[in-house]
Amino acid sequence: MNLNSSLSYGDPRDPFSVEYNRRRGHFSMATDHMHGQHELYYLFGGERFYFIKDRLYQVQSGDLVIVPGDEVHKTSDTGVPNHERVVLYYDESFFARFDEDEAALLRSTFRGPRRVLRLDAPERLRVEQLLYGMLREIQDRPPGSALPIRHAAAELLLFASRHALGAQAEAAEEAASPTAAKMTEVAQHIAAHFRERLTLGELSRLFYLSPSYLSRTFKRRTGFGISEYVSITRIKEAQRLLRETDARITAVSEEAGFDNFSHFEKVFKAFARMTPRDYRAQFRQPL
Repeated sequence: MNLNSSLSYGDPRDPFSVEYNRRRGHFSMATDHMHGQHELYYLFGGERFYFIKDRLYQVQSGDLVIVPGDEVHKTSDTGVPNHERVVLYYDESFFARFDEDEAALLRSTFRGPRRVLRLDAPERLRVEQLLYGMLREIQDRPPGSALPIRHAAAELLLFASRHALGAQAEAAEEAASPTAAKMTEVAQHIAAHFRERLTLGELSRLFYLSPSYLSRTFKRRTGFGISEYVSITRIKEAQRLLRETDARITAVSEEAGFDNFSHFEKVFKAFARMTPRDYRAQFRQPL
């Protein structure tokens, strides 16, 4: 059975509600917003930027995003068209049906520090089976459909709470490592000084590490090489400037830390899959 491109269940006054969309082309939320309901957001396909409270996350297909109630949030386009997502909204009244310990466990999903859970292949399969089963019930509305919908909502929340607790324990263990702490320092330095000249050699001298060790260890911890991480940090700033200002593109390139405009255009296109001019144009559509 094919799903409709848009489905919904319930409304903000209900203990639980759902929004599903399969969007073609580019889409960004018009404004930041917040509300009392907690959210679980799952991206079936595509990629998105997700701003939550004071941090921007790049969300990939198969990621489960946790948004506690009353935290400012917004999704936006990464430059890659087309995405499919579902959002599950949980009001505090949803937890009243559970006993105290069960409710505490389910609420813990939204009370920890994790905001994006990156799932492996078996976890994705399990989550998508739950979600697509729920969406089929929402679309077809057979007799008694509210029962499996509520069951799937609770089961997904239980999965998220267990996964988040495991991820937090793993992160705490990793954070205790002096090596992990040093790589975090390097990443924070890059984020604060991306407009300056940053090379592997200069960073290795600054942090008293050999270039080969820094390169290898940073790659293992972050998934990015040093130069790639610097470029991505600069491109994210360039995208912000292109969206939010009317500065000339050459000025944007310089402000983001690039000293060569041709190199900026090449890196931007590789990262955003479009030119800086085309990226800006999609945020300048006439009303």
